[in-house]
Amino acid sequence: MSDLVIQVIDLGREYQMGTELVQALRAVSLEIRRNEYVAIMGPSGSGKSTMMNLLGCLDTPTSGEYWLNGQEVSRMPDDSLARVRNREIGFVFQTFNLLPRATALQNVELPLVYAGVTARERRDRARKALDRVGLGNRIDHRPNELSGGQRQRVAIARALVNEPSLLLADEPTGNLDSATSADVMRVFDLLQAQGQTIVVVTHEAEIAAQAGRVVTLRDGRIATDLLQERVRAA
Repeated sequence: MSDLVIQVIDLGREYQMGTELVQALRAVSLEIRRNEYVAIMGPSGSGKSTMMNLLGCLDTPTSGEYWLNGQEVSRMPDDSLARVRNREIGFVFQTFNLLPRATALQNVELPLVYAGVTARERRDRARKALDRVGLGNRIDHRPNELSGGQRQRVAIARALVNEPSLLLADEPTGNLDSATSADVMRVFDLLQAQGQTIVVVTHEAEIAAQAGRVVTLRDGRIATDLLQERVRAA
């Protein structure tokens, strides 16, 4: 079995904006292996948001190939992509996207509801996911009873509950102060140590510094792809 989680070959994405054709990504090739922790960086307009949408199967490329965990997803129809997203990818967003009236446990259970998992198994798996992010003692708390960092950890637990091949985080500390950001990034360190493949899209150099590899995009192309000594969250 290949240890490649992501294989991108000459990936391109074009958008029509009025009379102008915008090339958001230009023949990008990239491989990410199981248990890698990769940050994708770049200035505004570099293509990093487009790259995140393609890696997350939220969009399809204009050209090239995208293989996720051994499946070519770049040519899948929308209904197949939805199944891949639910099974293979856990998403973490900067705005948390939690249901305000639901408990932490109910929020984490949500992807399992869509997957048709039984109520008892949902509860067991959601509890385990909350334990993994250090919130086993907060399962009955609603989002307004949790700090910003705790809300993001609930969101991470929800992303993990399906045991995805890929954890994809978009600016995961964008709404947090520096101390809380460090707390959340320690969770990513722990998950990577447990074998989770993680891709973080960020514009913050200090967040990218905690990954083992930093891919920098510029003008829709990969400008640099560097392994680095990790700076773990203090």
